[in-house]
Amino acid sequence: MAFTLRQLQFFIAAAEAGSVSSAARALSISQSSVTEAIRALESDLGVTLFDRQARGLLITHKGSAFLRHARQILSDVATARSSFRQEAEETTGRLSLGVTQLVAGYVLSDILQRFRRAFPQVELNVIEDTGEYLQHLLVGGEIDVAVLLTSSVRDRLALYVETLLVSPYRLWLPLGHALAQQEAIQLDELAGLPLIQLMVDEIEESTRRLTAALPVKPQVAFRTRSVEAVRSLVATGAGLAILPSLVYRPWSLEGDRIEIRDVSGDLPSVQVGLAWRRGAPLSPSALNFVRSAQTAVSER
Repeated sequence: MAFTLRQLQFFIAAAEAGSVSSAARALSISQSSVTEAIRALESDLGVTLFDRQARGLLITHKGSAFLRHARQILSDVATARSSFRQEAEETTGRLSLGVTQLVAGYVLSDILQRFRRAFPQVELNVIEDTGEYLQHLLVGGEIDVAVLLTSSVRDRLALYVETLLVSPYRLWLPLGHALAQQEAIQLDELAGLPLIQLMVDEIEESTRRLTAALPVKPQVAFRTRSVEAVRSLVATGAGLAILPSLVYRPWSLEGDRIEIRDVSGDLPSVQVGLAWRRGAPLSPSALNFVRSAQTAVSER
């Protein structure tokens, strides 16, 4: 009959204690249990593990050789158990996630889909707020990770930032607009034209900086926090928009076509990525989310 892990434990205890009685006390079991375990091992292996003496047990040469194997076996079993416990911890747990409005609608869904598919048992709590407030929550340890515009993260000493994608600004136009005949448009060609301005995250400030140098400023026809509203207004000819290509879709909700063109000049770009607090290790759930985000964005 094959030996058991319990028999190995009793044998190791006897070898280390030097007597059956001392091993039994250390293990809080009867002496007969230790004696029977050693006899069963010797019978199974076909060797003598101990020389029985009046003062206790003297391990034999073959017993010493088997002792190394026994310790290694128990060590391997402990490592295996630990790895499964660690795996269980990684596939469960809780994750507090922050996301900005712009990112929530155009980046987060792909990341969450991959993360939920791989770790369905993780309890997820998502907070949508401004990038500035999410940075405050990260520094205070109130959320684990934030998905946001990394170009707007200010406190780089307190936060670790990883940019996952960069999205350039482009010009949105209605179908049939005169400027749509050009593949690339000069920024000064927008002077005096009506502009739809998106007031989300850092988009408003970036658009303002873009048009500040024009001799004739575009006329801001409408300000909104809704990307869908921008789409509808541009598609129906109410104005043009300069927005990151990240949020571009060729159709409005009403089914009207929206064109997109490059704008020549030194345009900014939007950087989207992750941020988490420096000096604190990521939990298994947070680390798995970071890896899911890296993979999801790389496959976009």
